Amino acid sequence: MKKMIFTALIAAISLATPALADPDWQAVGKALGKEGTVQPDGIYRVGLPRSDLKVLLDGVEIKPALALGTWLAFQPMGDTEAMVMGDLVLTHEEINPVMKVLAKHGIEVTALHNHLLRSEPATMYMHVSGHGDPVKLAAALHAGLVESKTPLSTASAGATPAPAAIDLDTSSIDQTLGHKGKINGGVYQVSIPRAEPIKDGGMEVPETMGSAIAINFQPTGKRQGRDHRRLRADRGRGQSGSAGTARERNRGDRPAQPHAR
Repeated sequence: MKKMIFTALIAAISLATPALADPDWQAVGKALGKEGTVQPDGIYRVGLPRSDLKVLLDGVEIKPALALGTWLAFQPMGDTEAMVMGDLVLTHEEINPVMKVLAKHGIEVTALHNHLLRSEPATMYMHVSGHGDPVKLAAALHAGLVESKTPLSTASAGATPAPAAIDLDTSSIDQTLGHKGKINGGVYQVSIPRAEPIKDGGMEVPETMGSAIAINFQPTGKRQGRDHRRLRADRGRGQSGSAGTARERNRGDRPAQPHAR
């Protein structure tokens, strides 16, 4: 009887305790200047690709989805607070103005480094972190981003269009890596979560907050592949079919040797 009363009491307390509500993500998107989407794990994630930049790496133009994707992710922490983490793609000229504004508004810069070597123009990647009211965090990040040329839009993210086909053997990539990827912006993106939980200050950082390994593939086009194959074929013919010609050249270059008697 006592057990039944105790169970009933727990149930009554549970019903009386209101469920924690998510922050007003629409207000967060408005303050940031770009709306995002709520992920299956409850993280509100916003993508801000640097589509304004034309970056070349060894003569190949880099798609924003490969390595030029600014992103911000908000994790709810109760009704009124959230933690934000993100990665801002910036040119060298944009770093100091953006950093100065973020510091002024209490956003922490946790790292600054490059992901692309030999790229033109050179780009840097500023990792940021913050904790507090999500709308205020978004407003602070917006103030920093406007110091750069990062495209911002208040338009709703809306429904994601069906991805176009990509010139890659994605099934072989999935099989080799052991994880299935997705097509985004002409790039095949594979996210591989860590086996162990990643924590920051004792709080677990989910995959969508940036704790996963990201491997992206961008096709370089059939024409480049044909040129490469042709080059390899030409080299092969040169190595296998030029021995006689080389001997003739060498024989012509050498002075005539007297016959042995």
